[in-house]
Amino acid sequence: MKYRVLSDEELQHLEGDLKAFLIINGVHGEEWAKLNQEEPQKALELVELFSDQVMQTVYEKVKFLEHRAPDSCIVFHFGENEQELIAIQKNPGSVVDLSSVEGIHEALTKTPGDLSFFTSKKHYNDSRELEIHRLIEQGAVLSDAGFWNSLKEIL
Repeated sequence: MKYRVLSDEELQHLEGDLKAFLIINGVHGEEWAKLNQEEPQKALELVELFSDQVMQTVYEKVKFLEHRAPDSCIVFHFGENEQELIAIQKNPGSVVDLSSVEGIHEALTKTPGDLSFFTSKKHYNDSRELEIHRLIEQGAVLSDAGFWNSLKEIL
């Protein structure tokens, strides 16, 4: 398993895709029910394979992630061969809260002196999609080019 097994709720939303995947792999409706009953491990392996394919497709489309905490906000941009980040860190003694969009906006517009910025670039250690997966597992969420470009302008 490269990523993770999709939840039951996620699988329900992708039921049509799962059925198509099973048919492509030679498993039809009644066979699927029988496989679940008689060989649950094999059925799970098919769900794991389907889950990995779905996650791979989703991660290939991700361009920006961000990770927010009260004392920092890190925005990641994923290129083809490397990732770049912009980090905003509150300075010691500052009372700004960078865990929300409103808090970040307020800090950037009203108290920018309470913030430190840094940037970094690195080539991927593993596959691009695996690095995206790890960041999401650590709490990163989707971001967008608008936020990234706004931060680039500030720098």
